[in-house]
Amino acid sequence: MRRSSLRTTLLLVSVLFAMLVVGGIALTTYVIVSDGMRQVAVDTGSRLASTAEAVLRDIVASAEAETTARGLTGEVADEAALRLVASRLPEAMSHAGMSEATFALFDRNLELVWASDTVVMSQSQVRDRKLALASGLQKQSIGQAGDLFSGLLTDAKLGTTVNHTPVSLPGNSKGVLDVVHTPTSEERIIDAIRQPMAVLAIAAMAIMVLLMQTSMLWVLGLVDNLRKAADSIEAGRLDERLPVTGNSEITDLARSLNGLIERLQRRSEAQARFVADASHELATPVAGIRGYTSILRAWGADDPKVRDEAVDAIDRESRRMARLTADLLNLLHADQGLVLRSERFDLNALVRERLASSASRWMDKDIEFEGPEEDSLLMVGDPDRVEDIISILLDNASKYTPPGGSVSVHTRRKRDNVLLEVADTGQGIPAEDLPRVFDRFFRSEASRAAGEGGFGLGLAILRSIVESMGGDIHVSSAIGEGTVFTVRLPKGRV
Repeated sequence: MRRSSLRTTLLLVSVLFAMLVVGGIALTTYVIVSDGMRQVAVDTGSRLASTAEAVLRDIVASAEAETTARGLTGEVADEAALRLVASRLPEAMSHAGMSEATFALFDRNLELVWASDTVVMSQSQVRDRKLALASGLQKQSIGQAGDLFSGLLTDAKLGTTVNHTPVSLPGNSKGVLDVVHTPTSEERIIDAIRQPMAVLAIAAMAIMVLLMQTSMLWVLGLVDNLRKAADSIEAGRLDERLPVTGNSEITDLARSLNGLIERLQRRSEAQARFVADASHELATPVAGIRGYTSILRAWGADDPKVRDEAVDAIDRESRRMARLTADLLNLLHADQGLVLRSERFDLNALVRERLASSASRWMDKDIEFEGPEEDSLLMVGDPDRVEDIISILLDNASKYTPPGGSVSVHTRRKRDNVLLEVADTGQGIPAEDLPRVFDRFFRSEASRAAGEGGFGLGLAILRSIVESMGGDIHVSSAIGEGTVFTVRLPKGRV
């Protein structure tokens, strides 16, 4: 996907996400406010009904007292008192501060006695009036109300709240007082918040989209840096690095990728050095062979001594090339990962065999070889690879030990590991060369000056084998006193 199309997709996703989040919050806020105003309207209607009932009770008591004072009795007194109640209700309700509601008074037959407005909910509420009159409890109904979201885009309609309150009329008669409340103030509140809420929602969505786009552009910038780094790796340029700023997961990713690029760079440089060193080492025997071949062509047919010398030199150089090729193949196999066997064997027996072989090989130097006693040290691993480790260490120690010196091998257990220690009384390794003794083709100046053979690959192969087996190797040395190599290998379950 192209970056432009990715940015477009991310923009659409961020807009949709902002609409869902902000829209959901705005809608929830409206529902809460609308439901709250609905409840306020219901509570206001109930409060007005209670106030109106108290006012009516006082008017009825006053009217009954007045008719009694006039000497009226029976139905005549009740009718006169009821007329007084109907005539005094408008003024009493107005003085009680209930101009926001309309009222209707019905007798026990649910006949209209008085109404404060010609437009009242009367006939449509007959059932609720009957229930209130029969139960003696207040009943409430809401009419002409819109749905929950009616005020979201248009004017709010909370509906008209009607409270049917059973009341006492003159002569211990029962009736019903309807209190009709239209919540205009609550509807105005809902209508008033609609526009600011819409503006805030749009502004919030814009801010959210802007923030998301800023974050995504930062991530896309990192992706672009990754692309540049990948392009540089493909082009062979390993000096590119990703910017590392701050302390976040993205920064950790950049650090990891920079570490990967650095490892690739070191490996590439090591490979280049390997090719250069291998070419240099191969160039010497090749040049010798070509030189002696030219001598054979020029004088070999006439001078048998020259011919024999040239043939011996060519044989010597070819064997040197064969050893170098074998070392290079061993090193290549170690780099590609060794296939290790796992079997139980006696490490001390293997050491004694290799010591005997080394003693025969270096007999002319009269080196004293010392090894473990006749006890056994069992371990589980690849005996062939362990034999390679012992052979390389013994060959290296014997090579740099002067005639009459000694080479000793010690083994011991240490927790779940076995330690193999090879010490010699050779010339030692300079302190500045110790960190590099396991590098490929490295040979110290002391060994070169002494004219010792080898290509500087034995210890590199040794380290690869040891690390493949899950172990490690350490070296310590002192000039004129000798060198000690210590190999740690897992003992395994024996």
